[in-house]
Amino acid sequence: MASHTVRYVDCGSGPVVVLVHGLMGSLHDWNPQLKTLSQSFRVIALDLPGHGDSDKIPGDYSLSAHAATIRDLLHSLDVESVTMVGHSYGGGVAMQMLYLFPEMVEKICLVASGGLGQEVNPVLRAASLPGSEVALPVAASAPVRRAVGGVLALLTRARILRLGAGDQRAWTNFASISDSRTRRAFLSTARSVINYRGQSVSATRLLSSFSHVPALLVWGERDTIIPATHAHSVRDQLPGRGRVELFPKAGHFPHLDEPERFASVFAEFMDETFCVVHDEAER
Repeated sequence: MASHTVRYVDCGSGPVVVLVHGLMGSLHDWNPQLKTLSQSFRVIALDLPGHGDSDKIPGDYSLSAHAATIRDLLHSLDVESVTMVGHSYGGGVAMQMLYLFPEMVEKICLVASGGLGQEVNPVLRAASLPGSEVALPVAASAPVRRAVGGVLALLTRARILRLGAGDQRAWTNFASISDSRTRRAFLSTARSVINYRGQSVSATRLLSSFSHVPALLVWGERDTIIPATHAHSVRDQLPGRGRVELFPKAGHFPHLDEPERFASVFAEFMDETFCVVHDEAER
């Protein structure tokens, strides 16, 4: 925190909920939820380093580094413990928070989370390959985006393609890597967890930690980035306090595709589960 600037919003009052976005994302990925959840909770959403309006300096973009950034932010706000909510790559960050700083995590909610299986969209696998530094500036350039956007608009008007709120957000996020600093940070972050085979970091070993931390997994059945089969396989490994919710009509952004249902499911989870209590021996 002392060496770089992290942008965040802090709104509402009540139990503290931290929202963590995914690759190429920003705190704006949570916009519909910020207004809703802040009516019942104190909500803190941030731009991870290298994303959004946070600094994009050369450095460590690993899961552990991002978890440490969140810890430092919470310490600066005098927040001792929170419910972590992570989307996609942010789910991996949330689980790393639980692993590194268990005394700070009361509950955890994973939304289409990374780290729970190897499969991932081929486009993200390609980002790990040599030469992607050359290909990405072209793919994310304004002329290419205008051309692709025009085709998508035609297909949508012809009702051949249906773009949900999450798809539109993903397209907006992709445009961010036209900026060279954002692109370098994206590649560093992506390559820390993805290789040409798929996801290279597995957090399934952390599922045993969910035996004492209430956990909610939310996934869209139409997810084309990280398949919903990961949720099905994890369901059988979750201890008794874990809950899995599948949204049949949602893609990779279920909190955007079905915002009302997400808010309702999350509120139920918060109401129906008790916070974990850490004794001094665990600290």
